[in-house]
Amino acid sequence: MIDNQGWYHNARKVPSPYFDERSDVKDISLLVVHNISLPPGEFGGNYIEQFFTGKLNPDEHPFFKVIHRMGVSAHCLIRRDGEVVQFVPFTARAWHAGVSSFAGRERCNDYSIGVELEGSDFVAYTEAQYQSLAKLSQDLMTVYPQITVSRITGHQYIAPMRKTDPGLVFDWQKYRGLLE
Repeated sequence: MIDNQGWYHNARKVPSPYFDERSDVKDISLLVVHNISLPPGEFGGNYIEQFFTGKLNPDEHPFFKVIHRMGVSAHCLIRRDGEVVQFVPFTARAWHAGVSSFAGRERCNDYSIGVELEGSDFVAYTEAQYQSLAKLSQDLMTVYPQITVSRITGHQYIAPMRKTDPGLVFDWQKYRGLLE
């Protein structure tokens, strides 16, 4: 489950410095699904953790020179094998959504939880990832009842024309079926 400080008991904790306090924890009402792979299109390794903790070495890959100082985070990452890694407690505001809006309300970071799937827009997600995402989502909906199935969305829908994740390969029907 989720403890009073907002940490998920099924996650490995890797605290990120990239977060701030929410103005109102009772306002948590949206779950945003993302994807990430570092370097792009490659899976495994510790680069995502290094990125979300400010420890990414810009000399290890040309793409890292562009992103190493971005100062972004997500609440959780779900690796290809289904492992959940948590960077920011759910009670705090992670910096995952950027310029965004949902149902006419802007600044999604203020009231959302961001979950990254290790993947890309073009590679199918694993069964283990869907299972872990469903379990985490169910636990979040229990603790934060304003998050309902209709208030779970992809980054592509809150930042259209700017973001494309989790991509067309994400099986929303399968995922929603697992939530029932």
